[in-house]
Amino acid sequence: MGMGRVSFVALCVVALAVVVTFSGEIQTAEAVTCDPSQLSPCAAAFTSGASPSATCCSKLREQKPCFCGYIKNPSLGQYVNSPNAKKVAASCSVQFPKC
Repeated sequence: MGMGRVSFVALCVVALAVVVTFSGEIQTAEAVTCDPSQLSPCAAAFTSGASPSATCCSKLREQKPCFCGYIKNPSLGQYVNSPNAKKVAASCSVQFPKC
């Protein structure tokens, strides 16, 4: 299995966990709908340490208020709180929260 296929499979697993776990019901006071599937443009960067795209950085900024909820979720925490995810956030100038 090639690296691209592994990343795609990882993305599918994360997306499925997101759909099962969240149904867009969680919202923050800032009217941001917490939807981890919005971070799908960052999947390759999270799993492989690749440089994030502009779309990834934009989505990280949008979803930043939701990070602590994602980190506390057993299905998502390992991806969102990984060293690669923190590196991606730093590359995008998005401060990673301390939850």
